[in-house]
Amino acid sequence: MQTQRHIRSFVLRAGRMTPAQERALEELWPAYGVELNDGPLDLAAIFGRGAPRCLEIGFGVGEVIGTLAEHHPHIDYLGIEVHRPGVGRLLLHAARMNLRNLRVICHDAVEVLKDQLPDDSFDEILVFFPDPWHKKRHHKRRLIDDTFVASAAAKLRAGGVLRLATDWQAYAEQMLAVCNGNSELSSLSPDGTYVARPEFRAPTRFERRGARLGHGVWDLAYTKRRLEKTPANPVDDELHREGGENHAG
Repeated sequence: MQTQRHIRSFVLRAGRMTPAQERALEELWPAYGVELNDGPLDLAAIFGRGAPRCLEIGFGVGEVIGTLAEHHPHIDYLGIEVHRPGVGRLLLHAARMNLRNLRVICHDAVEVLKDQLPDDSFDEILVFFPDPWHKKRHHKRRLIDDTFVASAAAKLRAGGVLRLATDWQAYAEQMLAVCNGNSELSSLSPDGTYVARPEFRAPTRFERRGARLGHGVWDLAYTKRRLEKTPANPVDDELHREGGENHAG
């Protein structure tokens, strides 16, 4: 029986690729790219070690994940992005910085979460500024819905953190309702709403442009609830804190 395809949260546009980005996709993909298969990926084998892991979904041109991987070599970073120019740009940065703790998937993140990533495998998941699809008839395309959040929560280890950000208030309110409605997640906001921008997330060019246009920014953060008697996870909400205990390993 044929299954119904999910509504994609993106439209692949023929963005202009620079010659350097084209070469990066050809020459650097074997070192940094992850090929998908029929079952869950072996992340320990892909990175060649066991370490705290952070996943960024929709990394754009890689400004956040590239900087994090550069400054936190003890953490392994996996990025998912469908737009090839952004992938090529991140590959160039990874090669220039000789990053050994970064891998990239170029595919639909919804499908990757569902079929390719093992449960309980990430200490942090980042989803910053997904397309808001602001027209009402396009709201069905928004990435953050009940199904996506449930899937993301399943991939987090107990005590792991899901972070989201948007510059579209109506989408922020939808994110808040969806995440607050998930029984596996607990808000890191004292009042169950929004949190301050995490210091590790330097404003991207996209965010700075929005600020010039008067856009607000809403950050959300949720931790995956620990089961009773579950041992404490040594990697907590302060995964990227400078000089913190979580930089062991």
